[in-house]
Amino acid sequence: MDSFSDRSYRRIRNIDGSHPFREAVPSGFVDYEARRVPGTEVVYFNFALAREMGLIPRDHPDRLAKRLESAILDTFAIQIINEYDLEHGLAVAERERVSGRFMATRYLQLQHPGRTGKGSGDGRGIWNGVFRARGVSWDVMSTGTGVTRLCPATAESGEFFKTGNWKADYGCGTSTLQEGFETLLMGEAFHRNGLATERVLAILRRPDGFAISVRAGRNLIRPSHFLVHLKQGNLDALRGVADLFLDRQIGNGDYPRMRGAAARYAYLAEKFARTFGRLAATLEREYIFCWLDWDGDNILADGGIIDYGSVRQFGLFHREYRFDDGPRWSTTLVEQRRKARDLVQAFAQVREFLVTGVKRPLDTFRRDPVLRTFDDAYRETRDRLLLRSVGFTAAQQSLLLTGARKLVRRFDRAHAHFERARAARGPRRVEDGILWNAVFSMRDLLRELPRHFRSDPRPLTPRELVDLAASSYASRRDRAMTTHRARMARELQRAWLAMVDEVARGENRSAARVTADLAERSAVINHFARITGDSITHAAGRLVRERTRLPRAALCAIVERFLHEQTLLPAPGHATKIQAVRSRNARRVFDALIETVEEFRHGL
Repeated sequence: MDSFSDRSYRRIRNIDGSHPFREAVPSGFVDYEARRVPGTEVVYFNFALAREMGLIPRDHPDRLAKRLESAILDTFAIQIINEYDLEHGLAVAERERVSGRFMATRYLQLQHPGRTGKGSGDGRGIWNGVFRARGVSWDVMSTGTGVTRLCPATAESGEFFKTGNWKADYGCGTSTLQEGFETLLMGEAFHRNGLATERVLAILRRPDGFAISVRAGRNLIRPSHFLVHLKQGNLDALRGVADLFLDRQIGNGDYPRMRGAAARYAYLAEKFARTFGRLAATLEREYIFCWLDWDGDNILADGGIIDYGSVRQFGLFHREYRFDDGPRWSTTLVEQRRKARDLVQAFAQVREFLVTGVKRPLDTFRRDPVLRTFDDAYRETRDRLLLRSVGFTAAQQSLLLTGARKLVRRFDRAHAHFERARAARGPRRVEDGILWNAVFSMRDLLRELPRHFRSDPRPLTPRELVDLAASSYASRRDRAMTTHRARMARELQRAWLAMVDEVARGENRSAARVTADLAERSAVINHFARITGDSITHAAGRLVRERTRLPRAALCAIVERFLHEQTLLPAPGHATKIQAVRSRNARRVFDALIETVEEFRHGL
């Protein structure tokens, strides 16, 4: 029986399309009325996120009672009444209409013709509104709510499209359960490992089989929301976006309070540079591909990851992978750094335009101080993440980077020799693009190396090290031993042992104790069954196929247990009570998900 009244869920029902973006940027969106989609069901609800946001009481159990389900469906089971509907005289009964209007925001997009973002933005999603509780504001959006006039298909053809049509690429306006679960699994895994990201609040299934995914974030403004107005020279709209973004960051406690517009805009560019320097290093070290590009579309302005349709986490350093998007190819893993730096340069231009009212050419900012800020943040973060992957704590990282940076550089060079090695067979086509396989798993090597040194002080032979690091992609030719490779194998171990000795001296402990700690920490950080984009695709597909044979509570328990297995934080204090996967059928599905992750752990 539901022990919570309708009043307990009024905060969900109060999300009605209202958002300060409307007043801040009047020209920055297209407004839509909406209608209800009867027969929709709630497939998944993120209770932990809802409690964190304050949408439901803190003591609410992980149970979808009827009143809660009704509030979710009344608020989010909607579809816009778009231009095609109006042109064709769609009759909508008054009882099916939703009060309020919902924005599709304008922003720059690579997929659109031209370079100024005229007619581009949210193509199949709307902003449900803003929600504030406990001193924090959250943006709430839905995807799969109908095709808008800002989709690439309308920009290319000049036509308006019916929601659910099959003739327009990037113009159907729909989403799938598969997409919803992929975003849920990867986004929550990233969040639990300390990466900024949008998060899935709910996944709904419409009666026609399509899905609506409801997403939330503390600030869902993208760089492309700035850049569309920068490109068009619209100072008022650009200032509206900048002030809205800054006010939200300050209000949420993420930025300090500042006096004067010039100081605020200077801080915006400086903070953006530091954030994106760290982001570029994180994407590279964690093997995360999110197609970072000049438009600033596939990322949030606070550095959060968004739009998981193009996001992958690789199992190896597959630096040559490119996604084939019809007439264009994506950036690669290593090219994302340059694209991030280009965005920082554009934000220097944004700052100057906001402060002076004059839009100077972008090239005049190629030596702007914020680019040095970016470079410094990139190098520092990249070094720290390398040392973290070895298993060193934050304090140990600081010790090494302060007193033994040359030693860290030695280790990085040897590490890169193996990490960046490519398959002898060369590039090949894959289902969605082109790939030149990496062949060594540095995660496997860094997990096993301290285990070896705990039991045997002698270094591995070059042959032993190569065989230990070789991935499932490594052929006999890829494992071939050369003079240089043998030297790198020895150098990697010498540098690793020297770093251990440096930390042991700095902490007045034995090298054996430091090595034992590294073994424990690196086993968690470099977990054997670590997700990749491929494994998430297959895992999400399995959940979609099995969901009708599982009670909703069992499905949620499987998801929660799966995410717990992917929470790779070795520091104490992160243990949480996890709901057990009880039934035989649920355990079967969970075990299949883990087997899938293990099978695809070296892939894309």
